[in-house]
Amino acid sequence: MTISTTTLKASFAGNDSTTVFAYTWKIFASTELAVYIRTDSTGAEALKAEGTGSANYGVSGVGETGGGNVTFVTAPADGETVVILRSTALTQLTRFRGIVVTV
Repeated sequence: MTISTTTLKASFAGNDSTTVFAYTWKIFASTELAVYIRTDSTGAEALKAEGTGSANYGVSGVGETGGGNVTFVTAPADGETVVILRSTALTQLTRFRGIVVTV
């Protein structure tokens, strides 16, 4: 069985007023997202934290197939880019028994 997806990242331009940015893939916990603000002029990126502080964000849509939203407390500025990355652990927690064939 294969599990594949091509949606790993969403990017949006800041404009000093928009605070809500959509992601379109299913997550099982808000910690499965990494949210960065990139300064366009320098390329410097700052990892943001979930929370209620003025530089933080909240996540909705956890467990929803179509994704949800990242909502910033303060709108990202013009000249900044919001980058939302899926950061899901790549572990298999269930052990499956295989069939061994000898020839």
